[in-house]
Amino acid sequence: MPIFSVEVIIRNKKVARDPEGETIQKELISRSSYGDKVKKVRSGKWYLFEVEANGLEEAVNIVERICRETRIFNPIIHEMEVRPYQGRSS
Repeated sequence: MPIFSVEVIIRNKKVARDPEGETIQKELISRSSYGDKVKKVRSGKWYLFEVEANGLEEAVNIVERICRETRIFNPIIHEMEVRPYQGRSS
C-alpha cells in the first residue's frame, strides 16, 4: 500500500489572542529593520503525517479523523487545516 504525506496546520482563530505571535511582533520584529513593514504576527503549529492508504483522499481523511478524535487541537480556540503535503519529505 502506498504512503502519502499529509500536513496539518493548527492556528489560533482570529478572535483568539495569540500571545506567542504578539511577543514575536513586539520583542523581535518591531525592534528589527522590518518593524515598520510587519503589522501583525500569528503563530501556529505544523505537523507532517506519513500515512499508508489506498489514495491521497483517504490519507487526508484518516489524518483529519485522527486530529479530531485525539483532540490534537482545541476547536474552541484553534482552526485546523489538513491537506496533502506539497513540500519535500525527509
